[in-house]
Amino acid sequence: MRIFQQNNNELAGLKEIPFKLEKDMQKLFEENLQQITGYTFIKSEFIIKSNRVDTLAFDEENRSFVIIEYKRDRNYSVIDQGVSYLNLMLEYKADFIIEYNESQQKTLKRSDVDWSQIKVMFVAPSFTGFQRQSSNFKDLPIELWEIKQFEGGIVVINPVKKSQSAPSIKQIQNKGESNISKVVKEIKVYTEDDHLEGKEDFIVDLYQTYKTAIFNLNPDIEIAPKKKRISFVLKEKIFADICIGKRALKIWINLKKGQLDDSKQLTRDVSELGHWGNGDYELTVEDTGNLEYIMSLIKQAIR
Repeated sequence: MRIFQQNNNELAGLKEIPFKLEKDMQKLFEENLQQITGYTFIKSEFIIKSNRVDTLAFDEENRSFVIIEYKRDRNYSVIDQGVSYLNLMLEYKADFIIEYNESQQKTLKRSDVDWSQIKVMFVAPSFTGFQRQSSNFKDLPIELWEIKQFEGGIVVINPVKKSQSAPSIKQIQNKGESNISKVVKEIKVYTEDDHLEGKEDFIVDLYQTYKTAIFNLNPDIEIAPKKKRISFVLKEKIFADICIGKRALKIWINLKKGQLDDSKQLTRDVSELGHWGNGDYELTVEDTGNLEYIMSLIKQAIR
């Protein structure tokens, strides 16, 4: 990726400034963790059972822990270290909960955590092709994030996306490898297919129609399947969610109460009700009769 600065319609290339130390990356990432990832910072240099974790974070949306590791060099295995950390979280759940409670001064119970949604993130200026390929499994919760800094105080952070045709780790795992086997058994990375499986053709077609219409709102929109819903994301922000039911779709629009202009009053206020989506507005959709109007509602959340 080349970064330019525009001046009087002329582009001048910006020089990359390498991070001198891993600590520099870590400090920048930790101090801006909420803005970059949406996660809550828990602990820096968290030590557990002779293992030192660079950053321990908590994903409030998925109610799960996240371990973040920073690397300047490229000579390490993201799979070996990533799987080791995933198993560490599964084996010593109480230690992670205690650290959360002490740092946040809250009471988090073991049952409050969705241990099937834990993940490991590696943050580095770049990754080798082998590292990208070795982590490219749709059901392996190991993420790669590239971070670069340039002159002029410009920082570029780029999550490395897994390919749409990424295989399952189950296809290659060795039954003798207990670490990977435990991860595969206890951790679940959800896909769009999980939400569509077993659904009748008409509801699948209805979802695909609404999905296509949402994608048409902006070419950079992506989906992020979760446990109970499929989230629609633009620039790392969830603006809408869809839950695929047996007879209808439930759509949530990620705006606070009072922020949505809904002249037809198709949405209902769920600000004080428990629900799986983001935002205070919910729609139940059984057909495409109000498709264009509903898109006008969703578009308000991505302004």
